[in-house]
Amino acid sequence: MDRDAILQAVEAERLGLADLLDGLDPGEWERKSLCDGWTVHDVIAHLTLATRLSPLAAIGGMLRARGDINRMIGDAARSRSARYGPVELVGQLRETAGSAERPLGTQPPDPLVDALVHGQDIARPLGRERAMPPERVLPAIEHVWSSSFYGAGKRFDGLRFIATDADWSGGEGASEVSGPIGELLLLSTGRPAGLERVAGDGAGEAARRVQA
Repeated sequence: MDRDAILQAVEAERLGLADLLDGLDPGEWERKSLCDGWTVHDVIAHLTLATRLSPLAAIGGMLRARGDINRMIGDAARSRSARYGPVELVGQLRETAGSAERPLGTQPPDPLVDALVHGQDIARPLGRERAMPPERVLPAIEHVWSSSFYGAGKRFDGLRFIATDADWSGGEGASEVSGPIGELLLLSTGRPAGLERVAGDGAGEAARRVQA
């Protein structure tokens, strides 16, 4: 996928997620997501920041978090969810669904990774089905495995991931982990939920590492 196609995929994912959110009741907004310590409300607040976090704000957040990027991201998400209600956040998600803006230091595929993975972080705890089209997942998972930020190559060193519904594989090793590419993306980004539909002689080891 070139940058324009990635941006179109990001827009489609954001708009689809906004449609799903329209039907949530107040209790569902406070449901725990697959992101440890984050509610559904927090996750959506985080997604709206992708097109709104200025370089100055990002640097300030990193300083306050003493260089811990995960802490900075979490603090920013919870601060925003406390500031804006569900209806406002859904409106913001739609408003900039097609925006090419992204946080300092990120690459074009990062917003796609965020939209796909966080969409599942929200949908699965709510018992909602949310498709992960392989053609959209492909550039996302390729980026995850090539970027040191996600740590997939290090975490799953010695294992080979093989998609059963797309022409993709990642990693090297004699032990294989196979399954739908969307599940492999979740697993590659550290989500144990991705274990549900994978198989292979390396699946047990992958489970041990992602749950460590």
